[in-house]
Amino acid sequence: MSPIRSNTDAGMTRNLLLNTDSYKLGVFLQYPKDTRAVSAFVTTRGNSFRPEVMFFGLQMFLKDYLSTPITRGDIEEAEEIARAHGQPFDRKGWEHILNAHGGMLPLRIEALPEGAAIRRGVPVMQVVNTDPLVPWLTSYMETALLRAVWYPSTVATTAWRLRMAIQPFLDRTTDDPAELQPSRISDYGCRSTSSVEQAAIGGAAHLVHFHSSDSLPAILQARRFYKASMAAYSIPAAEHGTIIAWGQDHETEAYSNLIDNFASFGGYSVVSDSFDLHNAVSEIWGKKLQTKVRAAGGVLVVRPDSGDPIDTPVQVVAQLAYAFGTRLNGKGFKVLDGNVRVIQSDGVSIQDIQMILGRLEGMGFSAENISFGMGSGLLHKINRDTMSFTMRTSAVQDDAGQWRPVVRRPSNPQEKVSMAGRVAAIADGLDIMPIPLEDLGNRPNLLQPVWQNGELLVDWSLDEIRARATAASLPR
Repeated sequence: MSPIRSNTDAGMTRNLLLNTDSYKLGVFLQYPKDTRAVSAFVTTRGNSFRPEVMFFGLQMFLKDYLSTPITRGDIEEAEEIARAHGQPFDRKGWEHILNAHGGMLPLRIEALPEGAAIRRGVPVMQVVNTDPLVPWLTSYMETALLRAVWYPSTVATTAWRLRMAIQPFLDRTTDDPAELQPSRISDYGCRSTSSVEQAAIGGAAHLVHFHSSDSLPAILQARRFYKASMAAYSIPAAEHGTIIAWGQDHETEAYSNLIDNFASFGGYSVVSDSFDLHNAVSEIWGKKLQTKVRAAGGVLVVRPDSGDPIDTPVQVVAQLAYAFGTRLNGKGFKVLDGNVRVIQSDGVSIQDIQMILGRLEGMGFSAENISFGMGSGLLHKINRDTMSFTMRTSAVQDDAGQWRPVVRRPSNPQEKVSMAGRVAAIADGLDIMPIPLEDLGNRPNLLQPVWQNGELLVDWSLDEIRARATAASLPR
């Protein structure tokens, strides 16, 4: 028996029918017979006193997955899998989608603008089927749609929190905080993720707030899905292997070689703890190679990479200040000579970053002397419950065209009852609040159609999303 062919990519299934939980195969048998449409929305559980979630990433899924029609091969593969797996399968429904819609899913998706900052509990997306013969399709797509939103939104939120944590230090100790902010956090997480797709999606979310990244998959993701010809910048960098290959007796020559090859790029990062960090900073960089560093131009970025995560980078800044000298900026804080800076990237957390910047400020150093790289803490130490993303069925339409609100009513009186019915989102000053769609009146609905029946209706650029995220980051 020859294998069934379907949409595949690098060995991972691209069959949209199988991009779901097993039990979803049987939802077509579970609705009341007169059900013609099902409406559901994606939100975050709980309440918050201020916006603390940043919405991002749906557009990648729409372009990458929903823009490809299903095929007969997909249906045959899914039916074979379902029956062998012990699940029912709606071949008639899927063949109807194939024949009546050319394989494009009959869905209407409304969403907030990407880069919007919201409180918990505000819907970020609303989904409804547009063909009354397949009302189960809304629920069937829950798994893929929820995954498409929760991960990039959570990374964008994490990056936003980093941005907000760093901003006060920049405001107090630098002359041009807006110019410096985008380069403060670099994405070093390409190797910290479980797949290249996660690195690309999470890396693109980081780029909503920062313009520095060492993740080529993220650069390509932003280029492909958000019209960003070059979303971030990087500089040449040394690694431990290329330094220790010279041997400890030739450490100075190893560093000198990097100056020769990379100073012309404008900046170059050198991991300096392969043997003795403080000797490398004080003796090699600070004395033996100081003249060459200055003469070559470009910026030497010293990377400690080991030792105490708080004390070590602060000590390196101080050592470089002693060796290369400093100037005072307009706010009276010390700035290292223009030829040297520091980057700390050894498993730093948001708390580490704040402590490092706080100590430097206390010592009279500007925050512009140091930047940070993050990997797992940015892209991988999160899950769906970090922001408690969920998708909830809220209304069903009968064969008379009437919408009926539906909602789970828990027996626990302390558990909040979810919104029921079709929903909308409106501006409330600087915030966004949810309301029943029937109460919208003449007010603009911020849940705008972005996808319908295979057609992308809105195509956000990364520049537009960044501008929206920046506005959300301004003091309120």
